[in-house]
Amino acid sequence: MIKNILVIGSLNMDLVLQVDKIPAVGETVLGDDVRYSCGGKGANQAFAIGRLGSRVEMLGCVGRDGFGDDLINNLASIGVKVNGIGRIGERKTGMAVIYVEKSGNNNIVVIPGANVSCDETYLRANDDAFKRCDYILLQMEIPPEAVWYAINRGKELGKTVILNPAPAPDSLPDDITGKLDYIIPNETELIRLSGCKDDSGSEMREGTQKLIASGIKSVIVTLGGKGSMLARKDFIEVFPPIQVKAVDTTAAGDCFCAAFTVALANGKNPAEAISFANIAAGLAVTRPGAQDSVPDLAQIEAYNQRP
Repeated sequence: MIKNILVIGSLNMDLVLQVDKIPAVGETVLGDDVRYSCGGKGANQAFAIGRLGSRVEMLGCVGRDGFGDDLINNLASIGVKVNGIGRIGERKTGMAVIYVEKSGNNNIVVIPGANVSCDETYLRANDDAFKRCDYILLQMEIPPEAVWYAINRGKELGKTVILNPAPAPDSLPDDITGKLDYIIPNETELIRLSGCKDDSGSEMREGTQKLIASGIKSVIVTLGGKGSMLARKDFIEVFPPIQVKAVDTTAAGDCFCAAFTVALANGKNPAEAISFANIAAGLAVTRPGAQDSVPDLAQIEAYNQRP
């Protein structure tokens, strides 16, 4: 049976600035290039799932403006079901300003705009989308109360719930953690959520076990150039990355979350899904852009078949 994935989250138009180095406070630097690119963590993940060939629906909100049209049309072009995306007249479409260094590192400032309208009221009005899906994938660029509602509603309906806690809150509600099947933070997000001291291996391991103790079933930490880590109670496994030259890491985490969910929906076990997601994210960082960088299944299969 084909599984349905519901992505609930943000839609932003990205303003991407290519620079030699990210400016410090009070510093002016010259940029090399500027471009607009469809983004937002929710939209990035929905787009990636569509490109990887899975059945996906997106819930989120944009303004009644040209950027909103562009974002919806871009998702629809890859097969994402977009009927439920809200159009908000009184707010502009969200925007992210992204500085990308030549090394591929980046930092991001997000202006939520219409994303704040992706609230509990909006989600309640789109309850059929919850009922249609098998997996729910969430991030934290919409109001936290909407995320908590979606997690609760998903578990009421028996869905598999996956949270990418980005940007990470200071903590997760006690009544939420036990309803998460998977949480996928990066190193910085794990530090914030768990209170571990730094990104050393021992601290990362201790941090994952703190989240497991709170009730979360599985913790997957994306470690950038060091790969990723799967943690369950008293169990940790590290998965090495593929070896690539990074050009732009902007959407690597989004690509990983999407590919992991796709692999689960296609019957892979968590370890197999992480290996698949490592390849997808590794290929994504070799190309500029957010949604533009996402590989398709043929490209992943070609990597697996290399000599």
